[in-house]
Amino acid sequence: MKILILNGPNLNLLGVREPEIYGKNSFETFLSSLQEKFPNADIEYYQSNIEGEMINKLHEVGFSYDGIVLNAGAYTHTSVALHDAIAAIKTPVIEVHISNVHQREEFRHHSYISSVASGIIIGFGLEGYEMAVRHFVKQ
Repeated sequence: MKILILNGPNLNLLGVREPEIYGKNSFETFLSSLQEKFPNADIEYYQSNIEGEMINKLHEVGFSYDGIVLNAGAYTHTSVALHDAIAAIKTPVIEVHISNVHQREEFRHHSYISSVASGIIIGFGLEGYEMAVRHFVKQ
C-alpha cells in the first residue's frame, strides 16, 4: 500500500510557526511515529511552497498510489488549479487541516479542494493525518 502525504505552503515550518495553532512538533518527527504505527504502508512525504510542484506531484502519483493525504495550506482557499488536478487523477484524496479553519478568519472557511476530496478531516492537529492514513489502510 502506497500513501502520499502532501503538504503545502508554510507547513515546512511546523513546530516553529504559530505553535499555539499548529503545535510544537515538526512534521518530520511526527512522520517517523506515523510510519512506525503503519509498518505495512509505504508512507511517502512531500512538501512544497510552490503550487505547480504540488500539482506535478499529484499527477506523478495520482494513478498509481492507494491514497493521498493533502494539506494544501493556504492554497486550499485559492487554488482552482489544485482542484482541477485532484479531479483529474484516480487516487482518492483526503483533505486534512491541522486547525479548525472554521474557527479562524472568514477567508479560510471556503475550500476549493473539498468538492473533489473523498473526505475531509479538520481541527484534530497532526492526528488528522493519522486518521486519514488509517482510513486508507482499512480500505
